[in-house]
Amino acid sequence: MRAMATTTRAGFNLVETLVASMILSGAVLALGAISTNALRDTRLNQHYQQAATLLDKQLNMIDYVGIDQFIKMGRTDGDIEDVEPGYHWEATTQYQNTDNLYLVTVRITWMEGKRPYNVTAQTMLDGTGLTATSGTTTTEK
Repeated sequence: MRAMATTTRAGFNLVETLVASMILSGAVLALGAISTNALRDTRLNQHYQQAATLLDKQLNMIDYVGIDQFIKMGRTDGDIEDVEPGYHWEATTQYQNTDNLYLVTVRITWMEGKRPYNVTAQTMLDGTGLTATSGTTTTEK
């Protein structure tokens, strides 16, 4: 009898096992949520970078054509179809009443899920641009 009283059973009981399982499940869920948020934020950051690149290209195009010619063309917005997600650009010009200066604002917008996002930039252009004419570069007024 005495030998039986001194022996103890090794192992875990049901309550300890359930608590350990709940703690492990909570940790896995937390890591999953962090990973999902990180992936979403990375994708959104890539879209912002793409929009900034498109914005820069649009401003360079306006500067290259010349602000006066850009205004004469009359096209102040459009869709950029070859890039996902679908980006939309919009340009506004505002004459500054001095030295032929224009305030040019370009906005790139896109949808991420059901939420709209945008990137906007402003610059001043002086009404002159560079155009290529038979291999030479000339300045227009």
